[in-house]
Amino acid sequence: MTPPTLTDHVKQAKQAMDKAVEAVKREFATVRTGKATTALLDLVRVEAYGSEMPINQVASVATPEPKLLTVQPWDKSLLKAVEKAILASDLGLTPSNDGNIIRIPLPPLTEERRRELVKVVHKFAEEGRVAVRHARTEAIARIKKTEHVSDDEKKHTEKDVQKLHDEHLKLVDEAVKTKEAEIMEV
Repeated sequence: MTPPTLTDHVKQAKQAMDKAVEAVKREFATVRTGKATTALLDLVRVEAYGSEMPINQVASVATPEPKLLTVQPWDKSLLKAVEKAILASDLGLTPSNDGNIIRIPLPPLTEERRRELVKVVHKFAEEGRVAVRHARTEAIARIKKTEHVSDDEKKHTEKDVQKLHDEHLKLVDEAVKTKEAEIMEV
């Protein structure tokens, strides 16, 4: 097997940075804005069949109206567990259970709650930035260890990785701006 080339190291770094940006965007989808979205409940875990499971594995989640979520467990015996899991989540939602389906009206966001959500978004973004930086650091370490390559080539490749790093941080920042505007929109 041939040792990895400088190009391989750059590709690896790009893949890791792409994953970090995608993870940030996925986490942003779980942060509540004024509109109902099924992704809002993605992080809610339900105690079912002796283990904790994601809500979308025990029920169907829908958005019949812009300010309403509905959750319909496939097994009616899980209604209470699903309702309990939603209440226990830090989403600030109050589900109502009619024996068949759980309805979750989305209350309008207060200014204070909007600011809290913006802080959550910034925390997710910082985690993403750290992951991008980590990918850069690892790539540069691998580049420095590469043998049979001139120092000039290594330096050039490190600059390429730095450029990738900067582009990915810009993507995270743009995603933050978009999500922040979405949250603060009244």
